[in-house]
Amino acid sequence: MKAMANLLFEARMLKDIPRSGFHFLGSGGESVAEHSFIATFIGYVLSQIVPEADALKLLNMCLVHDLTEARTGDLNYVQKKYISIDESRAVADLIKELPFGKAMAGLIEEFNSAETLEAQLAHDADQLALILELKFLRDAGNNGPEAWLPHVVDRLRTSVGQSLAKQILNTGSDEWWFEDKFR
Repeated sequence: MKAMANLLFEARMLKDIPRSGFHFLGSGGESVAEHSFIATFIGYVLSQIVPEADALKLLNMCLVHDLTEARTGDLNYVQKKYISIDESRAVADLIKELPFGKAMAGLIEEFNSAETLEAQLAHDADQLALILELKFLRDAGNNGPEAWLPHVVDRLRTSVGQSLAKQILNTGSDEWWFEDKFR
């Protein structure tokens, strides 16, 4: 139980670690935990659209895909040009006392290899979370996302991810509540 309590405190740390790329936009921001939540929720949506995917594996993968950032921090693209992270070591240290550690390491490894359907959908959920946030910032008047969005969309690996991204980009971020406001 001690190892699991430590894991929970480590996961809780993600609430305090900011995603570092937003500094370049001049607005917006989220913690790694906030990002992980929306990526996992998007994974849930994708699991409903793609019933042949193993939904539990997909959701678990989305949930743990950035867990090592509690140890390594979230590096943006500029930082990654100068700093390399030993993610394998971070994963090994993360799981060493956990009875389910090998399963967690397997999920992270599968996500990083992006060879299975679930890993590709989890990867797309990760990118769609960023697309959603960038679209929200663009709708709020920040012009920075215009340059970023094509590059993020190009990283999508599945046709369902590409279709969902297209719909996100063609939907106002306030449409879900605004269209009923004056009825």
